[in-house]
Amino acid sequence: MASIPVQAIRTRRLDLLPLRVAHAEEMATVLSDPALHTFIGGTPDTPQALRTRCRRMVADSPDPDVAWRNWVIRLRGAACLTGTVQATINCSGHEPLAEIAWVVGTPWQGRGIATEAAQALLTWLDTQGVRTVLAHIHPDHLASAAVATACGLTPTEDRQDGEVRWRRTIR
Repeated sequence: MASIPVQAIRTRRLDLLPLRVAHAEEMATVLSDPALHTFIGGTPDTPQALRTRCRRMVADSPDPDVAWRNWVIRLRGAACLTGTVQATINCSGHEPLAEIAWVVGTPWQGRGIATEAAQALLTWLDTQGVRTVLAHIHPDHLASAAVATACGLTPTEDRQDGEVRWRRTIR
């Protein structure tokens, strides 16, 4: 999967920076609100636990057909990290397929950051030859459904672990 290198992505207001272990401390604060786990379950990671998780993500998938690409979202005007976007890219089929996800810390929600970051991620995926993009969203998570809709994904009838599978084919 080295053929799909992670790189910084710049938007009008944001820098999507490739995830580094050094981001764990600040991201633990960004992601510390238990409300962020309402739909996905669990509890916020401690800085140490997040550092361990970041090491695993930065090391990439042990499956040679799968690439883990992760970015932190930096709001340039505030010079701070506000969330993450990620893509799990599977190249085992005819064309690469990506499953994407996003999360924005509670203080920065409602500003269009998740939409702007997810749209930039889709543009980047297109340049990498990815044509099919999936996202899994809890049926009651209206904010994530709005992001998916703004990115051109549509809900399908498929469910996985209680979440709706959304899909977009990039042409």
